[in-house]
Order: sequence, then C-alpha cells, then structure tokens
Amino acid sequence: MSERIWEILKNAFFRILIPGIKVTIPLAVLSFAFAFIIALAVALVQFANVKGLKQLSRFYVWIIRGTPVLVQLYIVFFGLPKIGITLTAFPAAVIVFSINEGAYMSESLRASLESVPHGQIEAGYCVGMSYLQIMRRIVLPQALRIAFPSLGNALISLVKETSMAATITVVEMFRAAQQVNSIYIEPLWLYTEAAFMYLMFCTVLTWLQRWGEKKLNAYGGVK
Repeated sequence: MSERIWEILKNAFFRILIPGIKVTIPLAVLSFAFAFIIALAVALVQFANVKGLKQLSRFYVWIIRGTPVLVQLYIVFFGLPKIGITLTAFPAAVIVFSINEGAYMSESLRASLESVPHGQIEAGYCVGMSYLQIMRRIVLPQALRIAFPSLGNALISLVKETSMAATITVVEMFRAAQQVNSIYIEPLWLYTEAAFMYLMFCTVLTWLQRWGEKKLNAYGGVK
C-alpha cells in the first residue's frame, strides 16, 4: 500500500469507529433487548398453546421470516409516512430489527422450551406448584440456558445486520465508511477497514458468548 492509502486509513479510522461505538452498538443492543422480549412472549404463547394467539404468533413468524429485512426497513421508513406515520431513522431501525430478530429468536426459544422434559412439569404440579411457578422456577431457567448459544449468535448476527440501517440514513459504522469514501474514493481499502471493525466487534461478542457458556456449564447449564 502507498503512503497515501495509509494516511487515508489513519484519518478514516476514528471517523468510522466512533459511529460504530455511538450508533452501531446501541442500535444492536436496543434491538436485541426488544427482540428478546418479543421472542419470549411469542415462544411462551406457542408453548402454552393459547388458541388464537398461537395462530397469530405463527402468522407473525411466517411473515417476518419470509420477507427481507431490507424490505421491512423500507416499508417502515419510507412507506409508513404515506399513511401518516413518520419515524426518524434510528427509531425506525430499532423497530424493524427488533421485530425481525424477534421472529427468529422466538423459534429458538420455543424449541428450547419444548426440550425441557414434560415430566418435570408434571412433577411441579404434583408438589402443588402453579403453572406460572413451574414456568418461572423449572422451565424458563433450563430453556434459557439451552437457548444461550443461539441467542448469542443472534446478537452477533444483529451487529452485522445493522449495516443495512445505512440505507435509511442512519449514520452507523457502514454509513460513516460510505461518507468517508465519498471524499477519498478508495472503496476497497475503506470498506475493508470497516469490515475489520465489524470483525473486531463480533470477535469480542464471540469471546463473551464462550465465556458465558463456560459459566453456564460450570453451573450445570448447557452441555
């Protein structure tokens, strides 16, 4: 690489990294938190076989998993204003990523709930526990431990998916790289630098995921 390229990369580093810290990470964390709430509610409705709500949950999962997240972003940010609902870019991205990731995570949580032996639920009833007590003390702790690796993968995937928010003008890490590239016109090196930063963020999350799994294993969690 020439001295000019090194100088561009050095000047661009913090101009790309800072939006990553200030926007990309908060966008991913907020979206993941809301997605988890949605996913848990949807998974519990299906696990409890609540008539009507179960079918509605399945319909939600079917629609969201069957359409691209980019299309969903465009519908919410560019489409909803046509019916009088206008959202700024960041909240629109949080809503879309939360709803999208919630559909995928709900299937992981549902499978984890169903993996808990039914005999444990019957044993809970035998000792006089209510359904809510059984869910809170027996089923959910085990299910969440089982789902932990897939939930960690979902968060890592979500960090990368936030790059699509650039298409609705959210100035996150990839959008910042685009802006810098519009000045220097060095797409190969600048987008490679942005890719490296995403890799670093995801590597840290991977280490945290493995650390969490080891802690759960130590307490008799995921095997």
